[in-house]
Amino acid sequence: MRKPVLITILLVLVPLLSVSPAAAATASPPAATEIAWEPCAEDSAVECGTLTVPVDWNKPRGETFELALARRKATDPAARIGSLVVNPGGPGSSGVNSVLQKKFGFTSKITSRFDIVGFDPRGVGRSHPILCSVALAEREPDLVIRDQAGFDRRLAYNEQVRQDCRARTGPLFDHVDGISVVRDLDALRAALGDEKLTFYGLSYGTLFGQQYAEHFPHRVRAIALDSNMDHSLDTTAFVNTWAWTAQDSFNEFVAWCAKNTECALHGKDVRTFWSDLLARADRGELRFPGLPDTPLTRTILIEEVFRSFYGPYWAELADALVAIDQGTATAPMMFTTPSKTRQETYNNPIQGFCQDFHLPVRDYREYARHLRTAAAIAPDMRYGAGALILMTPCLGQPTPIPNPQRPVHADGAATLLIGNARHDPSTGLPWAASLARQIGREARLLTYDGWGHGVYGRSECVTDAFDHYLVSLTLPAKGARCAAVPPDQAGTRQARPQPIEQFPVRPDRLGTFAD
Repeated sequence: MRKPVLITILLVLVPLLSVSPAAAATASPPAATEIAWEPCAEDSAVECGTLTVPVDWNKPRGETFELALARRKATDPAARIGSLVVNPGGPGSSGVNSVLQKKFGFTSKITSRFDIVGFDPRGVGRSHPILCSVALAEREPDLVIRDQAGFDRRLAYNEQVRQDCRARTGPLFDHVDGISVVRDLDALRAALGDEKLTFYGLSYGTLFGQQYAEHFPHRVRAIALDSNMDHSLDTTAFVNTWAWTAQDSFNEFVAWCAKNTECALHGKDVRTFWSDLLARADRGELRFPGLPDTPLTRTILIEEVFRSFYGPYWAELADALVAIDQGTATAPMMFTTPSKTRQETYNNPIQGFCQDFHLPVRDYREYARHLRTAAAIAPDMRYGAGALILMTPCLGQPTPIPNPQRPVHADGAATLLIGNARHDPSTGLPWAASLARQIGREARLLTYDGWGHGVYGRSECVTDAFDHYLVSLTLPAKGARCAAVPPDQAGTRQARPQPIEQFPVRPDRLGTFAD
């Protein structure tokens, strides 16, 4: 059986910090350290730099590291408002790469008025990455646990990974939680010379925006959150809501196939076809397209279908499923292919998630109960692939963690814009609605009645709402909704760039959605 994804594309036990959010908000702002900008090696039109910040913010005079930055300056300096700091999520996506590659697709309304500034969060990419053994990653147990012995093996393996990563990374390993990132973010704001923060966060990046508004409410100018995390969820809610969103996206795919002749499965019973394909995967009959010696397991098949909903790439998905069924040699676009790396280490940012979410599971009996409930919620997708991808490597995480779940409050902050698609496979609309309720009057929810992960750029309605908010602080009306762009108008073979946010990719696979 091929190795599953270790870390491919997400109860208060202790206080979030040694100080409360209110105390953090009233604390003196960090000194505005000078950033030495210079042309980036990859693109001289972009400036790169670093900001020195503490490894442990509770020991500000202790060990430090360099936070990696990239900046595209406003194209109309006379109309410049300030800096727009961006984060593409992940956990583990590179904000530096996002700026270098223009992955957000901001309109000229944004790029003319703001310097677009991306940063690699601590432990990620160029910012003192968490390094772990490739050889150890290649020995990862299957993502889905099948008995108590397997549960015990997973706990032992996870602890071995933690010890390996800590030894290779050093003290920063234990300080890659979201609150530490928020403290870095405020230091960056000050270093950029902005009195208040203007921020755009996508997916996991929304967690940083939420918690910045909670800890530094009076330093918020505008925080736009796209496809939102809900940091109030316990294990049951985390697993069940993700199962619901995965099944919802599968249902939308089935409905599209029934109506659209471009679907290679049009006229077929898609659910029966899919069920038969999973059964064949269980019997070891499926292979990666073009790789006859590489089994395509149920776990990987479900995960890859889940990934295709990010676009959504419905037409490509249907083509891929037919190719797999027929044993066609050509590898469809969304399927990752096995790879071997000669590197000794790789960047493992999943450890940051483990410091932000405490999702305990006592034993295999409880684990199996979660999966049975998820399967009842998601009879076709079986479970929320994203939930297992994020949760499984964190099983057995020592507690307390630095940033455990709790409802978010942003009392006194400027109003946050919370945008979400109705049919998002990863960060479902229920998460965004829950977040808006938690924050209350300091939040405004905008719903895109369409599909996929990430709403900015999906339609003129959505994009204009984000642009007006970021530029002029104009909010959409309460209860605002933007109509879905019909697939026959948008094109099911999406011209829109692939989603920036992705799960961390294990080193023996080339992730389609990787940076």
